[in-house]
Amino acid sequence: MNETLQKPLRKGEQTRAAILEAALLLASREGLEGLTIGVLAERMGMSKSGVFAHFGSREDLQIGVLRLYHQQFEQEVFYPSLREPRGLPRLESLFARWVARVSMEIASGCIYISGAAEYDDRPGAIREQLLEMVRLWQVALNKAAKQAMQEGHLSPDTDTDQLVFEMYGLVLALHHDARFIKRPGSVERAKKGFERLIFGLQDETSSPSSKQVEKSSSKKISKSL
Repeated sequence: MNETLQKPLRKGEQTRAAILEAALLLASREGLEGLTIGVLAERMGMSKSGVFAHFGSREDLQIGVLRLYHQQFEQEVFYPSLREPRGLPRLESLFARWVARVSMEIASGCIYISGAAEYDDRPGAIREQLLEMVRLWQVALNKAAKQAMQEGHLSPDTDTDQLVFEMYGLVLALHHDARFIKRPGSVERAKKGFERLIFGLQDETSSPSSKQVEKSSSKKISKSL
């Protein structure tokens, strides 16, 4: 009897996961505002009521898409970078994997970036969910930058808030030039920008090991792409 009760639950979870994957693909191309129950139901070959059975509202669906995107981002960018040593190796891994993911999303679009454009002045649950995820990512970058400073890989007076700001600026410029302007070489420019940024934050007080880390920075980023 218990097995009979569990089968519909497993099937329901699979259906929900399939709906979210299709919704994420649609939202990546059309934006979160372009995500509707009707269009999604048509793509899935389901009725609207069938989709509503898994998501009570369009807003619930949109938030589910954001959470799925965030989970994928963590699995591809954040967690693999934690395997790198504390300090600059971890920081540059975070940036390299971030750039690699954005470069793969050029044709579809980054939910973080496109979502910010859609909801920058629209209060509500979707904006709050998106804002929380972006802040979590910025906090992770800032922590990695502080660790790089503590390890002696960056100057002790490094402004980590400014560093994260400029890293974010490089990725936004990459997305803009590669997706909107379609300018060749945008990925390489982002990589060079990061290398110059890090080089400028190293001084005579940086540990000898950090100099070697800095020299390998461009090679590491290139391999990750």
